[in-house]
Amino acid sequence: MIDAFWRAFVHLAHPRVLMWTLFPLLTMGGLIVGAAWLGWEPAVDGVRTTLTRFDLSNAALQWLDSVGANSLRAMLAPIVVVSLALPIVVVGTLVLVGWVITPVAVHLVARWRFPGLVRLHGAKLWQSIVWSLLCALAALLALAASLPLWLIPPLALVLPPLVWGWLAYRVFAFDVLADHASAEERRHLMHVHRWPLLAMGVATGVLGALPTLVWSLGAATLVLAPFLLAASVWLYTVVFAFAVLWFAHYALQRLERLRAASAPPPAVPPARPPEPTAGPPVAALVDPAIDPPMDPPPAAPRDANP
Repeated sequence: MIDAFWRAFVHLAHPRVLMWTLFPLLTMGGLIVGAAWLGWEPAVDGVRTTLTRFDLSNAALQWLDSVGANSLRAMLAPIVVVSLALPIVVVGTLVLVGWVITPVAVHLVARWRFPGLVRLHGAKLWQSIVWSLLCALAALLALAASLPLWLIPPLALVLPPLVWGWLAYRVFAFDVLADHASAEERRHLMHVHRWPLLAMGVATGVLGALPTLVWSLGAATLVLAPFLLAASVWLYTVVFAFAVLWFAHYALQRLERLRAASAPPPAVPPARPPEPTAGPPVAALVDPAIDPPMDPPPAAPRDANP
C-alpha cells in the first residue's frame, strides 16, 4: 500500500492525468452553475418555507431570534441547500472520474510498470457503468439514512468519510481491474484484499473531506456557494484521480502476483542419454593365458622373375 501510495503521488503530476481532470470539472461544474442559475433562489425559498412549517424547526428559528442570531437564521436555509447538494456533487464527481480518468490512469500505470500483463477484459463498459451507478445509489441511501446521526459531532466527522471510502473502494477496485483481470480474478482479488482496499478507500474518503473546509471560511462562502461548489469539483477530481492511480498500482501488482503464483512450472527438457565413453584398447581385452595367439597370415609368394 505504501509503495503504491508514493507511486500514485508521483504519477499524479503527469500532464495527461492533469488534463483529463478538467473533464469532470467542466461537466459537473457546468451542471452546478446551470442548476444554481435556474433554481438557487427557489431552492432556498422552498427550504425556508419548509423549515417554518414544522414545529421543531420553527421553535429553533424563534429561539435564534430571541438570542439575537438573526444572521444565523438567514444563513440556515442556504446551509441546508448546500448540505443537500454537496453529497450529490461528490458522488457525481466520483462516478465521472471512474468513467473518464480510470481508463487513462490504468493504461499509463500498465504501460509504465506492468507492460507484460495480459488483458483478459473481464468486464464490459456497460457493466462498469451499472456497477458504479448501483454503488452510488447505495452510498446516497446510506448518507440519507445516517443524517440524524450527523447531529452527534463525532459521528458527523466519521460517517461521511466511511461512506465515501466504501464507495471509492467498490467503484475504483472494480474499474481498475475491469480491463486486465478476468471476472474470476477480479472477484478473487476484491474478496481476498478487501480490507487493504477498504482502508485505501477510507483514506480517500478522508482526503475527499478536505475540500469541504472551503465552507468554513464564513458567511461569504454562502454568497458564492454555486461558484465554490464548482471549484470544489476540481479538488474532488484531483483527490479521486490520485485514488485511481493508487488503486491501479496496488491492484495490478496483486493481479501480477496472483498470475505468477498460479502459473504452471516451466517444463523441464528431457535428459539426454549419456555419451558413450572410450573403453580400453582391444589388445588389453585379450588374455594370453586363455586365448592362444593367432598365427600370422601367410606371406605372399615372391615372383621368380626379377
